[in-house]
Amino acid sequence: MPKEWMEDRKRCKEAGVPEDRQFLTKPQLARQMFQRVIGSGLPLKWITADSVYGDDRRLRLWLEERECPYVMAVSGKEYVWVDFQQYRISTLLNNLPQEGWKRLSCGEGTKGPREYAWLLLSLMPPLQEGFVRGLLVRKSISNPGEVQAYVVFAPSETRIEEMVQVAGARWSIEIAFEAAKSEVGLDQYEVRTYEAWYRHITLCLWAQALLTAIRQSMSKRGRTKMLQHTAGAGRDSFD
Repeated sequence: MPKEWMEDRKRCKEAGVPEDRQFLTKPQLARQMFQRVIGSGLPLKWITADSVYGDDRRLRLWLEERECPYVMAVSGKEYVWVDFQQYRISTLLNNLPQEGWKRLSCGEGTKGPREYAWLLLSLMPPLQEGFVRGLLVRKSISNPGEVQAYVVFAPSETRIEEMVQVAGARWSIEIAFEAAKSEVGLDQYEVRTYEAWYRHITLCLWAQALLTAIRQSMSKRGRTKMLQHTAGAGRDSFD
């Protein structure tokens, strides 16, 4: 909720906002979510996020303390440590080497594989044994001047191909939000109280989760039938 809202306690009371609610930034809210997942015992293999979260060094360090691997986008204004010296991301991006780039796909897009040139630079090692830090750089094939950087914290044996796939997974999150808006009306609410808003968002997310599960189940059945049909056709031909 906006900071100006949370500072207007009278307005919050009229809308039914719980008194214990305080203004939190997006990285602070993300940390709450991660804490819930970690505390629940659910497996947490990777975390990926855009630069709103990646630029928050405290959030990154908090994840590292809990040995949670991540690939988080960072903006040019963020700083990282290289050989015990701080560098601005924009400075590193302006002095990238010509060698060492790999052309890799970070996932399927509407027009086929999303291929970019990728480069992994070493950053100052973390305190956690068995983990490394790196700066993963993505460069457009058609427009080499278009670059994006990601700070990576990962197990030492992690290959760049896996890091690239994690970086590309963020698009699926954005697609999921767009689907929730168009299919179940996630953003189509006109409410005046906190409780009504909370109910709407909760119901929409539940509905989207149900639709996703049904879609996945139907997709698996379709693939199974296709394989059975193919196998049957093969036997007929053989006979």
